[in-house]
Amino acid sequence: TEVTEKLEEVVMIWIKQIRQVLVESEQMRREADDIGPSAELEHWKTRMSSFNSLLDEIRSSRVKKIISILQAAKSKTLKQWKELDGNITIAANEAKDNVRYLYTLDKFFGPLAKASPVTMMEHVPSLMNTVCMIYCTSPYYNTSERMTSLLLKITNQMINTCKTYLCEG
Repeated sequence: TEVTEKLEEVVMIWIKQIRQVLVESEQMRREADDIGPSAELEHWKTRMSSFNSLLDEIRSSRVKKIISILQAAKSKTLKQWKELDGNITIAANEAKDNVRYLYTLDKFFGPLAKASPVTMMEHVPSLMNTVCMIYCTSPYYNTSERMTSLLLKITNQMINTCKTYLCEG
């Protein structure tokens, strides 16, 4: 019983820490007004890395042993643990999926940033078709908030490219 109580205390600390990670991941991001679309991909890559590391830790043999002991003791902390484990898995899957979809746009980021306004416009129809494909097929990225943020970043990059072109010309 004493061992079970100590293990429950440890798991409760983990639960508190994981909840904090989840809360922080859902908070609004503060970004510069002129940030481009490659920052969106970097954000999701970082988030994917964080959640994958957390999943690796949760699924480690050390943690599994502790959870097994608590299962044998019929601990009440396991209900919260299982819920959080599920939430972390969902967040990791979302990040992985969003990275996969955003990588389809990666080929446009270079021409968007380095082209002249005329050559940049040649890429816009394909770019918009890819954004439309993401909106229509992504299970996580197809919200108006995510699409608005992405389109804003694409527009920012186009404006920055045009400003650079005008200042050089």
